[in-house]
Amino acid sequence: MKTLRNIAYKGTSDYVNMGGNLIRQPLPTQEVDQVDPFLLLHHYKYDVGPHSPGLSLSPHPHRGFEPVTFLFKGEQLHRDSLGNEGILHAGDVQWMTAGSGVVHDEGPSKDFVGTMEGIQLWVNLPKKHKMTTPKYQDVKVNQMPVISEENVHIKIIAGELNGQKGPVSTFTEINAFVANLETSGKLSIPIPAHHELLVYLLEGETRVNDAHTLKLGKLQLLTFDKDGEAIAIEANKKSTLLILSGEPIEEKVTSWGPYVMNSQTEIMEAMRDYQQGKMGHLY
Repeated sequence: MKTLRNIAYKGTSDYVNMGGNLIRQPLPTQEVDQVDPFLLLHHYKYDVGPHSPGLSLSPHPHRGFEPVTFLFKGEQLHRDSLGNEGILHAGDVQWMTAGSGVVHDEGPSKDFVGTMEGIQLWVNLPKKHKMTTPKYQDVKVNQMPVISEENVHIKIIAGELNGQKGPVSTFTEINAFVANLETSGKLSIPIPAHHELLVYLLEGETRVNDAHTLKLGKLQLLTFDKDGEAIAIEANKKSTLLILSGEPIEEKVTSWGPYVMNSQTEIMEAMRDYQQGKMGHLY
């Protein structure tokens, strides 16, 4: 039996105001700045309809990292200054490499009415790749392999699990899994020894390593020490979890708003390039 990792940090998922939108932000917090290479995790859930526009963001730039959208419910429209435009449906993932810079816009699709729920994750890029050419990986739910066991379904987005590989290519080693468990569903997930690791609960109630219980609105995020080979999960109620592990980049991070670079000078250059239109335009 593989040795279970000890839990390093237990976190809530408190609301923050982002441009007038209330969203949950379990990472970063005052206690944890990042779980290298994962810099930020936003969890949003909105009812969308004639009198409730949902989460809608005006055009904004990105540089130096990868903003990733996991859509769990609803539909979400995205478009950018490179001319890309499309709609994510429930279960789809958009893995965007901002690289040298792109202007991006996202929000509910025009005709959608209902609940829109998703996660945006910021994944850092190593210094040598921060100015890479921007690109998208739009991955549909039916392109992702699923491992199914009794009362457990694990969708593999990036990385590898039990010989199955996810469709997303990454610049550093990253595992990204979505686990759906029915009540009493159990699973053990092996984790590479050199990876940082976090587990985030979107819904339900789940026991981790038979030590701590994740519960919506209370404890929702766990990070782990690099002292074991696996984690064990058991659902007290029907649950959905995002499981992320990655090889740490271990470089200085300097960020301001939508830019993530290695120095303040590079941040100033990003601001200048955006103002001069070098990241393109989106109207």
